[in-house]
Amino acid sequence: MALGGSFTLLGGMQGIASAPSFKNTALAGPVRLSSNENPYGPSDSVQKAIRENFNLGCRYPFQYIKELVRDIARKEEVPEECIVVTGGSTEGLKAAGLVYGLRGGEIIAADPTFQALLRYGEYFGAYVHRVPLDETLTHDLDAMERRITGKTRLIFICNPNNPTGTILDKNRLRDFCTSIAGRSVVFSDEAYYDYITEPDYPSMVELVRENYNVIVSKTFSKVFGLAGMRIGYLVARPDIARRLKDSLMANTNTLAVLAARQALKDSDFYKFSLAQNKACKELIYSTLDEMKLEYIPSHTNFVFFQSGWPVKALISRMQDEGVQIGRPFPPMLDWARISTGTIEEVEAFSNALKKALA
Repeated sequence: MALGGSFTLLGGMQGIASAPSFKNTALAGPVRLSSNENPYGPSDSVQKAIRENFNLGCRYPFQYIKELVRDIARKEEVPEECIVVTGGSTEGLKAAGLVYGLRGGEIIAADPTFQALLRYGEYFGAYVHRVPLDETLTHDLDAMERRITGKTRLIFICNPNNPTGTILDKNRLRDFCTSIAGRSVVFSDEAYYDYITEPDYPSMVELVRENYNVIVSKTFSKVFGLAGMRIGYLVARPDIARRLKDSLMANTNTLAVLAARQALKDSDFYKFSLAQNKACKELIYSTLDEMKLEYIPSHTNFVFFQSGWPVKALISRMQDEGVQIGRPFPPMLDWARISTGTIEEVEAFSNALKKALA
């Protein structure tokens, strides 16, 4: 049964000129629903752009990054100096963990949440305050605020949250960020922002436009289907963006940059991805309802559900049935995360789960 109230799913196939072609080969091996990937990408137009520009693989990406920065800045309605292109949003998360965690800086985050920034910060000497989620499995902003000290340098908010798929009330989120940003930098990880089903839900990029101490990360890995190409970006005030850019560990590559530029233009594939994700989530919900398993209505491309089994044991049983599901997320060790995948993959998951828990 669903945890929480009713909600409205956006998307749909209306207005799509033609669905992208996709040859489903995933069922030839283990069904991979463990990493929140979009198996429908890269889109046809992105693949075409990669093929036609493959000869540029001999060129460094710097010139092409400038063109992508212009595209992203136009999309986000910020100056180009606010954009930092990264090797997937994970590189941006790690850069922030380094900059704000170095030499004992304190970072505050929910628990459980995505760990890349937190663990990298700890590697360089940060102290991370991990604050348990509230009873709805959403960030407990009041408790997080109480953890702020004079040493707090960064507050990390993953919204929608990974692994729970929950989002914060939009007014509460903005109020929290504006009130806290005078005492600490706020990092808003919006990797799953495109999947949010609540109408008119704001990106915290709007606070960057207002010169707050806010950093936003976004990625081409999810709805655009470019996880394997490793490209994402940060949006921050120019002085913050410079600090983060100076701390990047690597760079993305020329073909990934060209793929990202084309992906931004491909509205048909964007709409198609959202529609497929909606259909897959509804199929997952139907299975969990039939099995009377508790879950959280999700604003992402995965669903978090309570299986009643230790998740490591469930992972093993599901692997025996040919399906890979998400890793454990302490301390919620009887909850499992399942990615949406394709319709065929989700059907395989449904059959496997019924056998694994029989």
